[in-house]
Amino acid sequence: MRSGSTPSPLRCHPVTDLSALSPVPPGARDAVLKFFFGPMDCGKSTLALQMNYNHSRQGRRGLVLTKHDRSGGPQVTSRIGLGLEAIEVEDSLDLVTLVTAYDSVDYLICDEACFYTVAQIEQLADLVDDHGVDVYAFGLASDFRSVMFPAAQRLFELADEVCRLQVEVLCWCGRPGLLNGRIVGGELVRTGEQVVIGDTDRSPVRYQVLCRRHHRSGLLGEGTA
Repeated sequence: MRSGSTPSPLRCHPVTDLSALSPVPPGARDAVLKFFFGPMDCGKSTLALQMNYNHSRQGRRGLVLTKHDRSGGPQVTSRIGLGLEAIEVEDSLDLVTLVTAYDSVDYLICDEACFYTVAQIEQLADLVDDHGVDVYAFGLASDFRSVMFPAAQRLFELADEVCRLQVEVLCWCGRPGLLNGRIVGGELVRTGEQVVIGDTDRSPVRYQVLCRRHHRSGLLGEGTA
């Protein structure tokens, strides 16, 4: 500024605060594909229900999808008692056709995405890239043999973000539980169909979260000090 000149008035631009409770303006950002994974009991379905609640309360329109929920029906349920009706993802269901049949869909909540087909994971990526739909997928990474589910592997390859859930699940020994063991007749098994629906209760066929050491050794902890 030269000496003696009149200073120009400062121009203040308003700041838009997009907090967690602020509506998201249409077109404010690119759509995303996120995959949240972890072993059984770590709260994947609980987080899925919470995210659906957070988005819907801001006026966003979404669909909730699931496959092989523990309840046996077309709904997302959590072990802490929460639940919501959902669309069951059959192997023959084309997800792009499903979503584009609606007037407008802003986001998808895809629970148990590890059980989807690989083609359906590709369709989720198409919905993000070609239709601007946010996709939040939740599921296991690996099966009872510690082998990755094909759909989970494709999500690891395609997702914009991959997030291991931070709710720590413990093995019976106290170490972090990372792997899901299938228990039949009180014994850990390593052969059988990749998908057998069960829970972590005391059913004849059940699952138990184990650390790597005890998943590999097959020790389940019953009767041990």
